[in-house]
Amino acid sequence: MSTSTISRRNFLRATGITGAALCLGFSFSADGKANVIVATDADQSAIEMNAWIKIDASGKVTLVDHRAEMGQGSYQSVPQIIAEELEVDLKDVNVIFAQGDPKKYGGQITGGSSTVRDSYKKLLKLSATAREVLIAAAAAKWKVSPTDCYAQSGTVIHKPSGKKFHYGELVADASRLEAPKNIVLKKRSDYKLIGKPLHRKDTPMKTNGEAIFGLDKKLPGMLYAVVERNPRFRGKVKSFDAAATKNVPGVKHVFVVKMEVFNTIREGVAVVATSTWAAMQGRKALKVIWDDTGFEHVNIADVYTRQHEELKKEGLFFKKQGDPDGILTKAEKMLDVVYQTPYQAHSAMEPLNCIAHYQKDKIEIWGPIQAPDWVQGDISQKFKMPIDKVRVNMTFLGGGFGRKAFLDYPYEATMISKQIDGPVQVIWTREDDTTQGPYRAGISYRAQGAIVNGEISAVKFRMAGQNIDHWSDPKRGVANSSTTEGFLAPYFESIKNISFADVPFEMPIPNMWWRSVYASTNGFAYESFIDELAHEAGKDPLDFRRAYLKDERCQKLIDKMEEVSGWKSRKKNEGYGVAITECFSSTVGQIVKVSQKAGGGIIIDKVWAVMDCGWYVNPDIIHAQIEGSIIMALGAATIHEITFKDGLVEQRNFYDYKMPRITDIPPIEVHVIDNDADAGGVGEPGLPAFSPAFTAAIFDLTGKRIRKLPFDMANI
Repeated sequence: MSTSTISRRNFLRATGITGAALCLGFSFSADGKANVIVATDADQSAIEMNAWIKIDASGKVTLVDHRAEMGQGSYQSVPQIIAEELEVDLKDVNVIFAQGDPKKYGGQITGGSSTVRDSYKKLLKLSATAREVLIAAAAAKWKVSPTDCYAQSGTVIHKPSGKKFHYGELVADASRLEAPKNIVLKKRSDYKLIGKPLHRKDTPMKTNGEAIFGLDKKLPGMLYAVVERNPRFRGKVKSFDAAATKNVPGVKHVFVVKMEVFNTIREGVAVVATSTWAAMQGRKALKVIWDDTGFEHVNIADVYTRQHEELKKEGLFFKKQGDPDGILTKAEKMLDVVYQTPYQAHSAMEPLNCIAHYQKDKIEIWGPIQAPDWVQGDISQKFKMPIDKVRVNMTFLGGGFGRKAFLDYPYEATMISKQIDGPVQVIWTREDDTTQGPYRAGISYRAQGAIVNGEISAVKFRMAGQNIDHWSDPKRGVANSSTTEGFLAPYFESIKNISFADVPFEMPIPNMWWRSVYASTNGFAYESFIDELAHEAGKDPLDFRRAYLKDERCQKLIDKMEEVSGWKSRKKNEGYGVAITECFSSTVGQIVKVSQKAGGGIIIDKVWAVMDCGWYVNPDIIHAQIEGSIIMALGAATIHEITFKDGLVEQRNFYDYKMPRITDIPPIEVHVIDNDADAGGVGEPGLPAFSPAFTAAIFDLTGKRIRKLPFDMANI
């Protein structure tokens, strides 16, 4: 984050605050240290600050949320942090979304489960500073010591006399005070809001229609567009016949549009009309001849065959300690197995959409966007528009999972707006979303290991799958930076001979982040192999992990898993499986219990999940995110996958890329570990541990190892 100049008057006008208002934000020194500053709109000069909190003369508190709200709960958790130290009631906090602007707000990508863990310390300091400044202002007006005053529910109270000022009465005086340097934050034991399962502020908005999602946004004179894109990723438009399309009432424009997807170009034909319906009907009438020459037409079987062949190579070492190769070469008995995970679509409930208005001197964008700062920079560069003339406005997102952090759909919307010289909303259908990608990459893993005297003597992992790093950086010869993602660091302290390697694997399939990124596939392979090693050693799988995960936090997590699941009292006709993974600075352990259905197949009886995410805000949000992650993991393990035939995606909609239904969902019990460690992520870490715990439970019950996902529960 860096400093920038902002006009308080314009800021207040934009946020609807009138009269005197206290503004609080950060200035940043050259070393990146954040310093809290205060100001008021009474001073007409510009100040260098990033405004996050405003309190107007009525006492209304407005918070600028610099991150997207896509269901993960930032619209609740960020205000909950602010309200705690500011001593205001949550009902009095108004939340607005920031525009994309890294100079004002720093990194704005809503990904990597980073919203709270990246900013909570700054927000606590900022809101505590605001409280202390207001107390100082009240004390000065009463001519008393600030130590005789305290803040509560948006007021400052003088303890001896009981006199009160609400915050709005103090903003003018408070803005003239210097921010105190040494702020003492509350102890966790003194929290009134943080750590409590408070109801989300956005739930009423999302149930009564008040929340504005991308498709809800309308502009005067706006047209609507859909695009018939080449169904093969690198194909081009040879020609098209738009005669029938132009006869559809409401259709205004038909033309070729090119969209950048990483380092390739995706081509299609845009149909622009006065309504979404007219655009879609025009698209149906369109006749396009595609040029699909000059690139490979991928078949899914070939992808995995090649990966398995590549796993015979050593690859690029990402991490290596000891001499795993030497020990494995001499081992009398070695486990050598391959795991396979599928390509996956993101399938957010709200398909992609974006509004763009290109003008000669400025560009403005509205929509469900996970990374407004990235979009601002990308559009500025590609359209050669000064960055301060590019405005990116966030709406609520109906799910994102990484897909809506990508830059293709805002770019495409801007291209179409420029072509028609007016505002346009580009809408993707479910079929567009499913068939066009990008996807989570399908990856194969080779795991080798040896057990000597009941202990791991050496382990060697190799992965072969598409590397997201290569899309963003054309350099080769460097291992995937996420090769060990999901694997717990304490293992490296206990397993002296271990290596991880990435075997480079290229495919003309666009791939990108998916919930928990590589941990979602790594976790399945690495923890499944730990389970196989435990069985080879003749050890209880949970005790086996306890012996290698020796740090205190892991030990407490394992204790909790054992306690809540009844692990030690499990019965012979029940299958129990365990897995523990790390993701975005949080550790999650899961235990899955399964049994055999009377008519055949497997049923999941229960899932226990224990999370250690350090400092946290709202346990109810944590529970919801872990439950959602487990359900998403269940679908990816057993129900859906993306496959390719002759370069075409075989799935189109939820009828052939099926989602788990409510009847498929087992009871899920979530526990959160309390400690004083720094905050970790919440939205993604609950996913990776499920599939290895689930397949381990099936092995415990049936003796059958599952190393390839997805699999059919009915045929186990």
